[in-house]
Amino acid sequence: MTQIHGTCDDRFGGVRDALAASLDRDDVGASAAVFLDGEPVADLWGGHADEARTRPWERDTIVNVWSTTKTMTALCALMLADRGELDLHAPVARYWPEFAAAGKERVEVRHLLAHTAGLPSWDEPMEIEDLYDWDRSTAALARQRPRWEPGTESGYHAFTQGHLVGEVIRRITGVSAGTFFAAEVAGPLGADFHIGLPAEHDHRVAPVIPAPVPGSEGPAMEAARLLLRHYGNPRFDAGTANSEGWRRAEIPAAGGHGNARSVAAVQSVLACGGEARGVRLLSQAGCEVVFQEQSNGKDRCLGVPLRLGMGYGLNSAEIPISPNPRTCFWGGWGGSLVVVDLDARMVVAYAMNRMLSPGTLGDDRGVGIVLAAYAGLAAG
Repeated sequence: MTQIHGTCDDRFGGVRDALAASLDRDDVGASAAVFLDGEPVADLWGGHADEARTRPWERDTIVNVWSTTKTMTALCALMLADRGELDLHAPVARYWPEFAAAGKERVEVRHLLAHTAGLPSWDEPMEIEDLYDWDRSTAALARQRPRWEPGTESGYHAFTQGHLVGEVIRRITGVSAGTFFAAEVAGPLGADFHIGLPAEHDHRVAPVIPAPVPGSEGPAMEAARLLLRHYGNPRFDAGTANSEGWRRAEIPAAGGHGNARSVAAVQSVLACGGEARGVRLLSQAGCEVVFQEQSNGKDRCLGVPLRLGMGYGLNSAEIPISPNPRTCFWGGWGGSLVVVDLDARMVVAYAMNRMLSPGTLGDDRGVGIVLAAYAGLAAG
């Protein structure tokens, strides 16, 4: 069995076992964390930071967690709403006037957070480098016409959500989403999570290991086709995450770098009613906003049923992520995952470098960590 490093309360020993089993079976390197009442009760890692298995995954190893980043950007928006600086039910154009073009004058901020704005990807031809040009990419979205009636159904905004919400944050605060997150969230909490990675952290990054290219017909091939059909502009592959351009850019929907500990450390604020480890970022009422259901049905891009709140997925019969109703979650391309349980005041997070599936829906590795965490919670 792969050696696991870190600390773990006895009741959460199953999390250590689940991570070890995953590393023995599928993972190259990974981390798992459980925070209860704002404090770590499991902070674990193991395996290797590189595909050749020459460099161990260390305590401070970080990795691109893809769409788990969305929970960080959503938290920033919730904070602004809680302060009274952002009305989630107001038209986006109140803060970003140019956005009213092409019939979007009634698109509300909540539509951006819930993937119901009708802008799941760019219509204008884009190159990868255009994603790094904030003004270019957001101006293109401002000019774009929605693909469906905003607010009527969800269609996963894989990359665009971060630029859309991030531009609203920038218009209100005068700073980028990554800068706001660093100063107002990661800094106060001492969390090692970055939206736009400074060069001095490059040596700690575990490169993303892309999923194998499907060689035949089947679920993997269909997942790859779905990804290309809805998100093929710009043409993108997972290896892009290992480039310097990607790391430096602020991609608030998919470019965050961290590990399970830092993801759980940030989201523990939400789990604990707005305050964790002596730092308050939200009121209790501000946390409850997450559970205002915005969409519940088959997502037109992902093809699966999703129940969506304000910036997070919500517990549902189709995706029973928790036994507790006041639970929200999201995951990242290839497998990273965070579950935030306000009833149990618990966060479970998982981050790894090896992607198993070319699709966007992840796999069961993170779910195994979550199940082990809940078993430990029940045992206590």
